[in-house]
Amino acid sequence: MQVAQIQTIPEVFNLLKILFTGLISFSLAFFIIPFWTKFLYKNKIGIKIKKTSVNGEKLKFVNKLHAKKEGTPTMGGATIWFSVLILAFLSHYFFPVLADWLDINSLARLDFLSRSQTWLPLFALVAAGILGLFDDVMSVKGWGKNKGGGMRFIMRFGWLVLIASVGAWWFYSKLGWDKIHVPAVGDFSIGLWYIPLFIFVILFSAISSNETDGLDGLNGGVLLMAFGAFATIAFSQNKMDLASFCLAIDGALLAFLWFNIYPARFFMGDTGAVSLGATLGVIAMLTNSVIILFIAVLIYVIESLSVIIQLTSKKFFHKKVFLAAPIHHHFEAKGWPEPKVVMRAWIFTILTSVLAVIIGIIGKG
Repeated sequence: MQVAQIQTIPEVFNLLKILFTGLISFSLAFFIIPFWTKFLYKNKIGIKIKKTSVNGEKLKFVNKLHAKKEGTPTMGGATIWFSVLILAFLSHYFFPVLADWLDINSLARLDFLSRSQTWLPLFALVAAGILGLFDDVMSVKGWGKNKGGGMRFIMRFGWLVLIASVGAWWFYSKLGWDKIHVPAVGDFSIGLWYIPLFIFVILFSAISSNETDGLDGLNGGVLLMAFGAFATIAFSQNKMDLASFCLAIDGALLAFLWFNIYPARFFMGDTGAVSLGATLGVIAMLTNSVIILFIAVLIYVIESLSVIIQLTSKKFFHKKVFLAAPIHHHFEAKGWPEPKVVMRAWIFTILTSVLAVIIGIIGKG
């Protein structure tokens, strides 16, 4: 029997780097969350259950089903992007110094902050996170022109377009990217159309993530699996810093879910849902896996379509298609317990994420 060849050792170190990054991120977030939760409870930064829909109609199901959640703290998602931000800078600036001091060279290898792979997704994560944080604060305080507070949709949409436009410009002008990959077919140059495609992908993933964040643990679990899928795809493309970044998010998400599963100690809020959704879109573009994104988070497509169908049907036909929208509230209204809806959504996303990885890796040639 042949001994394992020496060239496999770098792959082992890369895999250990990715896994260890996720473990550190989990530990850091798990340490931060209790302090943040205490701050939220002390200052009564809790959600207000909506009594009317976006078009002013009285809600018949959701507000009754979730009445007991009134006052539960929001903005828990800030712990996710804040933990990843701290870890990124620690890995780049502190770990190399610590490695020299302790004479442990492997510590320096944990650095995953790189211009080519992680600058842009980290920018999207923090920029969209801050945007969502402002929206959450406005909602809790009742500020803004919306009923119940919060940014007007057009304002939030505009800021997301701006963030996405910066990313699109960077990819097209600085990196020279104008191709999309169709699995098992090949790459296709689309020229300037790459810019609106990039913006659309970021808007889709950010807004759909926010729409899906309606039940305890639902969106956190979906995002956990999606980032795990893209960590695997990034690893297969030899983008080790990006794979580590994905696992850093997964580690922080896992710590968040410890407190967010039913009954939730706190909620993700826009600061988590919008930022993580936007970041997932950026990573899909970085790995040239746009089609894979829609497979991995097929549940996002279904959730968003349910909202579009509901609003369109009510506007033009004055009739509801679903008891409530997004569709997870429809299942609640039909009598499914909240944990059952969440668990089945997780199972569905496990399947779609595995399918996305298979197609993404086999069809990358």
